[in-house]
Amino acid sequence: MENTLPAEALDASFDLVARQDAADAALGALRSDVEEVKSRLERVSRAAARPALSGAAQPSPELKGFVDGYLRFGREAELKSVSGAVLADGGFAVPREIDAMIAAQLKAISPIRAIAQIVQTGTAGYRKLVSTGGTASGWVSEVAARPETNTAKFSEIAPPMGELYANPSATQAMLDDVDFDLEAWLASEIATEFARAEGAAFITGSGTNQPLGFLSAPTATTGDASRAFGTLQFLGSGHASGFDTAPELKLIDLVHALKSGHRQGATFVMNSKTLAAVRKFKTADGAFLWQPGLLEGQPARLLGYPVIEAEDMPDVAANAYPIAFGNFRNGYLIAERKVTTILRDPFTNKPFVNFYATKRVGGQVLDSDAIKLLRIEA
Repeated sequence: MENTLPAEALDASFDLVARQDAADAALGALRSDVEEVKSRLERVSRAAARPALSGAAQPSPELKGFVDGYLRFGREAELKSVSGAVLADGGFAVPREIDAMIAAQLKAISPIRAIAQIVQTGTAGYRKLVSTGGTASGWVSEVAARPETNTAKFSEIAPPMGELYANPSATQAMLDDVDFDLEAWLASEIATEFARAEGAAFITGSGTNQPLGFLSAPTATTGDASRAFGTLQFLGSGHASGFDTAPELKLIDLVHALKSGHRQGATFVMNSKTLAAVRKFKTADGAFLWQPGLLEGQPARLLGYPVIEAEDMPDVAANAYPIAFGNFRNGYLIAERKVTTILRDPFTNKPFVNFYATKRVGGQVLDSDAIKLLRIEA
């Protein structure tokens, strides 16, 4: 006799199986949700263990990896490349965020860098050609012979290069402190040291393992037409130890010793002590030569030209050059490597960690007709 179940029993059995499958699926989804919540709680817990500075912006993942992995713990697997490539392709290089900050602060501190011509080089063997004599021409009649005219001459500029360095340090305890703004501190320390050294070298550098400052270039009293290339022209002040009785006339002569093309964009450069004396100069009718800036952010002017304060310029003294006037964008060239490198040294000076930063910088007078000097002499 055939054994069969009623239709109602079969339907109930199928319904029970379907409910069991649905329950299993719901349980699996719940387990997945639990695992996700657990993972989020773990991430929050790890973040809470190292709280961020109050009000500080969250750093980029690349910068955070560089700071936590290399500067703080010295893990070489987390070196950051200045090129912006992956971490494994790095080197001992400052991250892009810090390098950009250094450049901005250098312009604010080193005035010659802000007004000179800057080129980025790939090697220390940078060269530049300067045309020292244009092609000549002449007038002839329609059928006259055309004799040969002079051709242009060139001189080579090779700015002396030197390695600029800074070596700030911090204790390991400071690096471990979560409230310590490592990026701002490192950038400020390096920028201050670089600006101090550059500001002096661009003005008075000897050219030996450092830039050749424009005050270290040869000087002469002859004009542009007969003076040797690379030699700066100077004018005397009319007094052996200072300015004569009509100093404003000497400054006017200094301005107009510069070619008119260079006067477009020219600047006075002097230190604050010399500037204090110059601000007291008056014309014959009693008006001050000094003109303060009319708007915020505009430089003060002397005879209509901006004045830049550079503390590395010499004071007023016998045979000194306390005042320079010229178009430094055309007259002085700064050549530098693009990359600022930084080496973390936790071993040499325990318990301090040194950050040895270096950068190659060079400089030299580019066009000697574009800069004029005032010399203190009778």
